[in-house]
Parts: sequence; C-alpha cells; structure tokens
Amino acid sequence: MKIKYLIMIILSITLVVIPVYADDYQEGMDAFGRKDIKTALKKFKPLAEKGHLKAQTRLGWMYENGKGVPQDYKQAVKCFRRSAEQGFAKAQYKLGTLYNYGLSVPQDYKEAVRLYLLSAEQGYVDAQYNLGVLYHDGQGVPKDYKEAVKWYRLSAEQGFASAQYNLGVMYGNGQGVPQDYKEAIRLFRLAAEQGDAKAQYNLGVMYANGQGVPQDYVSAHMWWNLSGSNGHKSAVKNRNIVEKKMSKQQKGKAQELARNWKPRVKKKSIFEQLRETWDKVTK
Repeated sequence: MKIKYLIMIILSITLVVIPVYADDYQEGMDAFGRKDIKTALKKFKPLAEKGHLKAQTRLGWMYENGKGVPQDYKQAVKCFRRSAEQGFAKAQYKLGTLYNYGLSVPQDYKEAVRLYLLSAEQGYVDAQYNLGVLYHDGQGVPKDYKEAVKWYRLSAEQGFASAQYNLGVMYGNGQGVPQDYKEAIRLFRLAAEQGDAKAQYNLGVMYANGQGVPQDYVSAHMWWNLSGSNGHKSAVKNRNIVEKKMSKQQKGKAQELARNWKPRVKKKSIFEQLRETWDKVTK
C-alpha cells in the first residue's frame, strides 16, 4: 500500500509540474511573437535553469544574437552545452557551429565534427550538411569525399537546397561518386527550384554546354536570368554573352519563361519547420 501510495504522489506531481513548464515555455514563445523580449526572457530563464531543453537553446540563441540581453557568446556556449549534453539535436548543432567558427571558444574542428555528428545522427538537416562540408574540406577529419557525399545526401533527401547543390557539384566533378551529369542536373534542379542562385547558375552552365541535357540556350538564358536576379553576378555576364547567340524569338521565349517561373514549394522536414517558426518569431 505504501509503495502504491508513493507512486500516486509521484504521478500527481508529474502531472502538475510538466503542464506548468509547457505553459511557461509557450508563454515565452508567444511573447517572442509579440516582440516582447523582456517577457520571453523572464519565462525562458527559470525554465533553462530547471533543465528545459528548448528553453536552454532559446536562451542560448538570445545570448548569441544579443536579443533581450547583451551579446555574450560565453553564456550562449553555456546554454547550448547544457542542452546538448542532454542530447538535444539543435543545441548540439548550435554548439558545434560555435566551435566551427571559434566564437567564444577556441576554434576546434574536431569538436565541431563530434557535435555535428551527434546532431546529424538524429536527423538534424543543418548538422548533416555542415558535417558534409567538413568532410569535403578535410577540417577536423581527414578529407573524405565519400563521407561528404553520404552526409550531403542525407541532408539533400530532406530537401535542404544547399546540400542538393553541393551533392550536385560532387556528381558533376566525380568526387566521391562516379561522374554523372544527369544526376548533377537533377540535383541542381531541385535546389534551383527552391531559388538557390548557385544551383540556378550551374543549370545555366550545363544547358549552355549540353552537359547531361541537350544544349539549350533558351533554358540557359532563363536560369542565368533567374540566378542574376538572385544576385549572382557571373550569371548576368553569361546571360548577356549567350544572348548574342540567340535569335530575337529565342530571347523573348527565355524572358517569358523567367517571368513566369515560380519557386516550387517543397515538403519541409520537421527540423526545417521548427527552424522557420523560430526565425519568424525572432525577426
């Protein structure tokens, strides 16, 4: 009877405390949505001290970016570390990024790799991508194109445009995979359709040169036009050069295609949905 009574007490405490934490955290997020940073900070700080993973990570972000508090990378590191040590993927990624760039901690690519790996193995798309970059560049680990391809692919499969672009480059150059222009085109297109300027530029190059696709100046012009509109200066130069090889009718068609182009809305991963929600409320 005593054991049963004790269990009932513990359960009742759990049922009372957890909703309070949840309510406080949501009130903090609601305050952020209203741009009431002081109230958000007031809600997040006590939760972070009690070990609330998301509150610790949010608080770390506030210190990292100087939102509601003086910018303090050391405090950001402290908050991210507490959450990361409990296995929270986003905090592991954020802490890894601070080590990657040497912000308030000595730059340490090996530690960045370790933390990115912990996060990436949980499916965190940004960590997968960054891990691919470190393997590609040989920072913190021996340069390994096959490993880079592995992590780029996992990130790309979640729809991450930068990973799709980088994986396309790997296929185009035959790094870590057999050279395959058709696969490079497919990946560049996935990223380009999300508005990635570099992928749009590379699509233009491949259409102009007939790599993986039949040579097509109209498509090259269209993609360079879109890439140039996104700030890619070389795309504008290439578009102007290829125009000299096109008829007036072809130029008109290419311009019409560019005018009518719309980015494709992809199905976002849960991590991207959470990141976008956070970005919206912290503008």
